[in-house]
Amino acid sequence: MGRLTTHVLDTNLGKPAAGLTIELWRMDGPEALIKTVATNADGRVDKPLLEGAELKSGVYELRFNVASYLRASGTSLASIPFLDVVPIRFGVADASQHYHVPLLVSAHGYATYRGS
Repeated sequence: MGRLTTHVLDTNLGKPAAGLTIELWRMDGPEALIKTVATNADGRVDKPLLEGAELKSGVYELRFNVASYLRASGTSLASIPFLDVVPIRFGVADASQHYHVPLLVSAHGYATYRGS
């Protein structure tokens, strides 16, 4: 059974990014917001973003609201932050697989990869 998960780590503070808002969008065809979630104390969401029949082949985008999270965590940012919303667009070719999209983030950079 396929599923889509994510995990966010704050590399500046060296801990999970708790309370970060994430939007999941479907991008092939008309753009459509699927859901909005927030990370828990472990920097994860409480259940898969999509699972089973909900996960279909296609193009998706996760939008991580980084600036809001960083401000709430006490990071000092410019009035116009370097990073605000970090979009990660990715494809799901085989909906029976596990797609894990982690984000490592700080005020001035980020990294992602297909995790396991």
